[in-house]
Formats: sequence, structure tokens, C-alpha cells
Amino acid sequence: SDPLIICNEEHRFLVAEHLRQLDKDALAIALEPVGRNTAPALTLAALMLLDKDADFTNDDPVMLVLPADHVIRDAARFRRIIEHGAAEAARNGIITFGIQPDSPKTGYGYIRKGEQHPLQNDVSAFQVAEFIEKPGEQVAREMLNSEAYLWNSGMFMMRASVWMQELKRHRPDIADACIAAQATLRQDGDFYRPGAAQFAACPSESIDYAVMEHIGKGNSDNRAADCLVLPIDIGWTDLGAWSSLWEESERDAGGNITKGDVYARSMSNSLVISEDRLIAAVGLQDVIIIETPDAVLAAHKERVQEVKELVEQLKRDERPEQENHVKINRPWGSFETVDSGDRFQVKRLTIRPGEVLSLQMHHHRAEHWVVVKGTAKVTRGDEEFLLTENQSTYVPVGVIHRLENPGTLPLEVVEVQTGSYLEEDDIVRFEDRYDRHIYDNL
Repeated sequence: SDPLIICNEEHRFLVAEHLRQLDKDALAIALEPVGRNTAPALTLAALMLLDKDADFTNDDPVMLVLPADHVIRDAARFRRIIEHGAAEAARNGIITFGIQPDSPKTGYGYIRKGEQHPLQNDVSAFQVAEFIEKPGEQVAREMLNSEAYLWNSGMFMMRASVWMQELKRHRPDIADACIAAQATLRQDGDFYRPGAAQFAACPSESIDYAVMEHIGKGNSDNRAADCLVLPIDIGWTDLGAWSSLWEESERDAGGNITKGDVYARSMSNSLVISEDRLIAAVGLQDVIIIETPDAVLAAHKERVQEVKELVEQLKRDERPEQENHVKINRPWGSFETVDSGDRFQVKRLTIRPGEVLSLQMHHHRAEHWVVVKGTAKVTRGDEEFLLTENQSTYVPVGVIHRLENPGTLPLEVVEVQTGSYLEEDDIVRFEDRYDRHIYDNL
């Protein structure tokens, strides 16, 4: 069936655009108003699937819970394994999927196998004896040398009701907050929004810490559901770090991966990606360099996990880069900030064929539009006219206006904004295909 996707509200148009590029539909896209880790996200999904007033699925479906940052090379084998696990999950068990370790990873969680549990067609699972979160290097090496441990892939199967049963048993505070948030769930076009205040009051916790570590302690008093780990060999990789991308990608004779405008000399075992500007690298070894229009990351390959700590520092220092991006996705396409300064801002708008911006006006800025590719249909006050390549128009402060792409190719427009206030919240919408005049100012 189509996936139910949980993402942060900030990423909703990016997710919708990825689905469009993949030519895939979603059962629903639920939006977290704030990030609260994976346990509340899964709880929102379970509650939506159990909602008898919604038209998502049959009653109490088996959920296959998948993170978004994994690579699975043998998808056909994974589908066959899922079928084995689904039968057990339908009997109100909890299935997790384990990977045979091949190195002492300290960034992964581990699962200790218990008693063997035959399934079907000579496939065996194991009782989960213990979940172990991200051990130190020495402990990770000891577990690698033992045959009793698997990497925790972070993928699970269970009925929606089983998740809620175990969550209420071990973390009723998370269950109560998510139930309150789901009670005020409202639909916004293709998106579903839980109650913002209620969800913000929910504790932040992972699936493993909230539930799995409790039911994996072997004590039957800790669980009502049976928890099994199903070993899988499917070419699985967690791409949660740039070093994982280096490990999984094809490298040159020097062990390097370069992408984009990169010139490298005497470099080895490194990953260098440029999205926008030239990168010149000399005499480097075991490094990660990622250049985007927003910022540049440079790190030793073995310490790239520490980027999370840098992000937290950016948040504490209230750096605008941790929230504001050069390229912003919108339901009609995207825009990029090319330049900005005192009382002016230059953007490049890309509008997909057939899409249209809202009918709007601004209190504090005027706009100049220059068409660089395609044909634009312009509404300006009482006027309506077409602009083709190299033609332009001016929208004064306070004048109602709209931009539309009536063609079959992407429309590209350079927009120059001038005025005393240029932030995105200076938008008054009168009509909007995506109902943003009702729900937000994006």
C-alpha cells in the first residue's frame, strides 16, 4: 500500500516534491509542528491508522515502520522477509530486523539474540533478549566477536494497536500527549496537522528508549507482546552519516568520491561534494567536505558523527543558517535567494508547469519580475497579461498580484524585492490553491 509519512512541518513541500519526482502517492503526510523524535512520530501514525472516522486503512493494520535514511540493495529479498514477519506481527507480535555486524560500529544500536523462534519456510527469528544503545568502542568490538548480537536496523513491524498497548504500558505520558494532539487533527490539502500545542507538550523520545528497551529485557512482566528479531541480509546501510555514504559508494583508485565542481590533488579516502561553488583540495586524507549554498562542512571521516553537536551549538548561538536555507521548496515549485542587503533581496523562482502562486499583496515591499525562461501569466491589480523571456513587470507596494505558469515547461523568474521589510510573513493572501491563506504564511 502507499506509505503514511511523518515529517516535520518545515519539510512538507520537500517531501511532496520528492514524491512527485518518484511518481509515488502517499496514504497521508502527517506534519510534526516540532520535532519530538521517533516514538511520538510513530504514535501519530498509529493513531491515524486506528481512527475509525478516517479512511486510511482497514481496522488495526500491521505497520511496517521504516526510517527514511537507509539503503536496501536487495529490495526483492526484503519483501520476502517482510512476508515472513507480517504473519507473526498479525498475531500481535513485534518484529524488529537485525543486521549481522561486520565492524564495531559505535553509532548503531545492538540487539542481543535470545531463544530461537522458527517462523515458516525454514526462516528463523530469535527472541529479543536485550536492546543496547550505541556502545563504546571496546564493547562494540566484544559484541562483534560474539555471534549473539545484531545491529538494530531501526525497522519494525507490529499492529497499530500493539504499539499503543506497549506505549501506554511504558510511556503513558507520550501516549496521552499524542492522543490529545490527534484529537484536534485537521486536514490541510495533502497534509494532516495534529494539535500544535498538544504535540509540543509531548516528551521527546526514541522508539527504542520509549518501548523496545523495556520489552527486550527478558522479563515477561515488562511486556504484553512477544518481541522477535528477524536477521536479514539485504544489503542494508544506514546513511545517517556522511562516512556511510563514502563506504557505500563507488570510489576511484585513491579511495575518493567527488561530485560537482571539484579539483583534487594528492587526496585519498575522502568524500568531497560541491553543489554550488568550486572546491580545490590538496594533500587531504580521510576527510569529508560537503559544500551547499547554505554552508560548508569539513570533517575527519572518523569524527563526522560529531556534526550533530555542531548543529546544537548553532542552535544555542541562534545562527540563522540552522533554520534559513538558500533554496526553499513550495507547493508550486521553489525559490532561491541569490543576493540580499539593506532594503533589497533577489530571488530566483522556479514554477512547475500548471502551478500558480497565491493571489496576494505586501504591505512593505514592491517586486520586479523578469522572465528568464518560459511564459508567465501575471495578475496585477485589475490587469492580466502574459510575459515571455526577457520581458519584465513591476508590482508596487500594496497592489494585489499573482504569478502563474500556463506552459508545459518550468517557468524561471528573477524577482527583485525592495522595501523596508522583506520577510516572508509580509504576505496577505486572498486566494490560494493550497489553502495556505487558511493555515499559514508559507
